[in-house]
Amino acid sequence: MTVALYPGSFDPITNGHINIIQRGLKIFDKLVVAVAINVRKTPLFPAEERMQMIRDAVGSDRVEVDCFEGLLIDYAKKRQANVILRGLRALSDFEFEFQLAHMNRRLGADISPGLDTVFMMTGEEHFYVSSSLVREIASFGGNVTDFVPPGVEAGLKKKFSEDS
Repeated sequence: MTVALYPGSFDPITNGHINIIQRGLKIFDKLVVAVAINVRKTPLFPAEERMQMIRDAVGSDRVEVDCFEGLLIDYAKKRQANVILRGLRALSDFEFEFQLAHMNRRLGADISPGLDTVFMMTGEEHFYVSSSLVREIASFGGNVTDFVPPGVEAGLKKKFSEDS
């Protein structure tokens, strides 16, 4: 069974992320969407809330939503993942992701040999969407309907109405 790990902050999950998940399910037997806890970042939504948004948006028994802290390579070994799935929007994403993929491969040589990274281009209708842009638009009361699942849109409205 091929288990793919799709890590990210997903703060919040966007339709671009959903696109990668749906297309990943056509290739892999199981997909673990792993919400990264990064102590250097202050997320808009806590990890549990991000995880629930993902569960609500995806709804597949072949997708598991989890969170992790620390090195991705250690988490991949723990989850017995065969593949790390990464979405790309633009050439600038590729440069960063290429560096990460090689670092993970080097770090994982002893920890998780055979683990590889697969890059998937985000669908053309979503390539310009990022979580940070969605947060910014929502913070000013803009319409994010086309960019995120309905539950995420509701969560953003609630979050920013509480802050005002």
